[in-house]
Amino acid sequence: MVDFFCGCGGVSAGLQAIRGNVQFEIIEGIDNDLHCGRTYERMIGARCDNRDVLELSNNPKALDLKIKSWNIKNFDKILLVGCAPCQGFAAHRKSISGHDPRRNLFEAFCKIVAVVKPDAVLMENVPDLFSAGHWRHFEAGRARLTQAGYDVRSGIYNLAGFGLPQERFRAVVMAFRGKFDLPHAPFTSDQYRTVRDAIGHLRPLASGEADPLDRMHAASTHRESTLATIRRVPKDGGNRPVGVGPKCLDRTRQAHGGYTDVYGRLAWDRPSVTITARCRTPSCGRFTHPEQDRGLTTREAALLQGFPADFVFEGPFDDGFKQVGNAVSPMVASRLGEFIAAQLTGSSIDSFS
Repeated sequence: MVDFFCGCGGVSAGLQAIRGNVQFEIIEGIDNDLHCGRTYERMIGARCDNRDVLELSNNPKALDLKIKSWNIKNFDKILLVGCAPCQGFAAHRKSISGHDPRRNLFEAFCKIVAVVKPDAVLMENVPDLFSAGHWRHFEAGRARLTQAGYDVRSGIYNLAGFGLPQERFRAVVMAFRGKFDLPHAPFTSDQYRTVRDAIGHLRPLASGEADPLDRMHAASTHRESTLATIRRVPKDGGNRPVGVGPKCLDRTRQAHGGYTDVYGRLAWDRPSVTITARCRTPSCGRFTHPEQDRGLTTREAALLQGFPADFVFEGPFDDGFKQVGNAVSPMVASRLGEFIAAQLTGSSIDSFS
């Protein structure tokens, strides 16, 4: 497997965790984020090529040299993963109607696939990839894959259905040489994992405190005004009361009823809200601990995102949250990898669980 836009290694970690009679060997990751690259190399144990995928797709000579370096003739099956950055498609961005070169990365990856001709392709992105405003980008990439001989299927999943303790809706695109049906998420809403399942066992912390046994479990040092607001938010899923905290939030709520999640607490016995790159900050959403008066730690965010309990993120403190929020969940990648393995080998999916 080659992991394009690998980030900190969510997909690669998920595929490495699969146990069964199929093994995914990670050839390398490719990403132009240096902090992500350091995390990837430390935790995945494979090289991360600090390269721009768009430039690679437009440089046939460089792409040819890159493909030769993989020695793919040594493998019986090849999987290319390309989870392009979602920021270009995300609906909440103010500049959604403007030009954003990141929207070309989906097609750039599909262009590379058409040259490499792997046995399988996996892509994940925000559901807005399929919106009317961005459909041409998706359609252009899909057309390249279809012309190259692939059957391409796509759908939108709530990743909580794959065991993630988080409500996270994502577009999943797969391509194989032969006909196939997309996998079904195995868990129903009454079986979803919860915040308590994921982080209830962790050491309690105050603002600014860190677990001496886990440097990823460290709480931000909040301003006193932030702490004063958090303390008045009801425990276990409560919202910021009207009249508490920044007055602009009350004006916004009165105008259109929005931003009710800001400074809100997670609920113990429900899945988390979507973990984002800004999940360190209570003022950016429902990212306050269910009962402790502080925001989330990197470890808590990572566990809610389905990372292993010992995963370490390289780089500055804030960057760890960004890496987590932008990552594909390893837990979900394992489930999708099991399906891909079954498709490529003709085995029962149950044999990989």
